[in-house]
Amino acid sequence: MTTTDDIYKLFLQHPLISTDTRKISPGSLFFALKGENFDANTFAEQAIEAGAAYAIIDNPKYHFNEKYILVADVLTALQDLARHHSRQLTIPVIGLTGTNGKTTTKELINSVLSRHYKTQATQGNLNNHIGVPLTILTIDKSHEIAVIEMGANHQKEIELLCSIAQPTHGLITNVGKAHLEGFGGVEGVKKGKGELYDFLKKSEKEADRGVAFINNDSPVLLEMAKARDLTNAVFYGTDEGDNLVSGKIIENSPYLTLSWINTNNNKTHQAKTQLTGAYNLDNILAAICIGVYFKLSDDEINQGVETYQPKNNRSQIAQTATNTLICDYYNANPSSMVVAIENIGKVTANRKVLILGDMFELGDEAPTEHASIIKKAFESPVDERIFIGKEFSQAASAMDHGPSTIDKKSTFYKTVEDAIQALKANPIQNATILIKGSRGMALERLVELF
Repeated sequence: MTTTDDIYKLFLQHPLISTDTRKISPGSLFFALKGENFDANTFAEQAIEAGAAYAIIDNPKYHFNEKYILVADVLTALQDLARHHSRQLTIPVIGLTGTNGKTTTKELINSVLSRHYKTQATQGNLNNHIGVPLTILTIDKSHEIAVIEMGANHQKEIELLCSIAQPTHGLITNVGKAHLEGFGGVEGVKKGKGELYDFLKKSEKEADRGVAFINNDSPVLLEMAKARDLTNAVFYGTDEGDNLVSGKIIENSPYLTLSWINTNNNKTHQAKTQLTGAYNLDNILAAICIGVYFKLSDDEINQGVETYQPKNNRSQIAQTATNTLICDYYNANPSSMVVAIENIGKVTANRKVLILGDMFELGDEAPTEHASIIKKAFESPVDERIFIGKEFSQAASAMDHGPSTIDKKSTFYKTVEDAIQALKANPIQNATILIKGSRGMALERLVELF
């Protein structure tokens, strides 16, 4: 059977990886990964015909000649190849995970660091057991820093991804209620995300490794760091104290402007961002802190923060003819719902509307968590509340609203289609509208109505 060393020798000659025969790069290595509904072994010959130099397969039936490299398991071979490549790297590799804000923080860090260094970062949200190795294998000798996002929905997944990416530095954005079904509750989430701290702890004694960037405002993260006795910790937060960087919001209408201090030189700066959401302050401060740590100038850091434009319906602002939309429907969980609701309460606007869709992957906690979000929404100083999905509808039915529901101007729809028909009949105008829900709700279908 072919070894990792054998494949790495081929990779050095053909440093491009392909996993999709529709996007074959000439001279690449094609990895025949299996999916739920396909076996890419069956496409190996097609990959070679399309220009791949070699096809990595795990089914002997498709081992036609020396261009077909037979391994025990293609996914494991890909991960082992990336792990081996990581161990050859001599650059800082920043690994980040967390319940919320991973992709935005990763993009902010990359935007800042790329002002001074040649960086490589996770594309989009390719942050899983396939995306991480694929990202690692795009790092070459020209890169000076890498930023690797790591997602997880069960324990031991971050441990695996750390073993592949071999991060020298790390960041947990936060720990909250998400993927509760897979993690086994909030304590399971803490344990799963904490696997990044576990990996960094093992690297602390090596030079320029094992550095954790920690939000000093988070009791949970501080507790997790203390439990592991992390010694290479760099802090950021809202108070000056022992933070390398501190900052605060000075405007949120709806774009954030913040004031921040670099404690290395005690200089204060303002950054006008293209982000909305007070919850993004932590993400921005994390990027600034990492910029200061890696010795960027304050001007370079500000340029990185101010030029970053959110994508993929994460904290995005969209202006229509009659409304301002806060598009935050890439995903949702109880933690991100709470901070999004709190944020629209703080936004300066004449009329504010909440449109919230069901949250997925909550298991047995779904009824309780949806009821909790309904209560939170009722407490928010907004003018109208619209809830969409069977989970919200069932939670509302189980709650004793009384006549206050009418006063609160709240409406529940079991499906997005029901909501669309109602909004067409009664369009919303001259409002700032938060649209948030889990990806599976596909709330982007609502946008054209506003």
